Amino acid sequence: MARRPDARRAVRQARAVRDACVAAAIEGYESAKVAGLCHEGAWEAAIEAVRRMEPEQLAALLLAESDDRS
Repeated sequence: MARRPDARRAVRQARAVRDACVAAAIEGYESAKVAGLCHEGAWEAAIEAVRRMEPEQLAALLLAESDDRS
């Protein structure tokens, strides 16, 4: 079954947000480990990195994704 264009766009946008969150978490975790935090501390830093993501940053990703596919 073919997806509607709106559904395909929503999936692309969701993937862009997910990828940005994963990248932020990995960066936060790795930075924390380099700084000497234990696994638990690094995990908390990773989650905090995702929480610190600005809504405007995510919106810009969504708009860029839409513009790239238009």
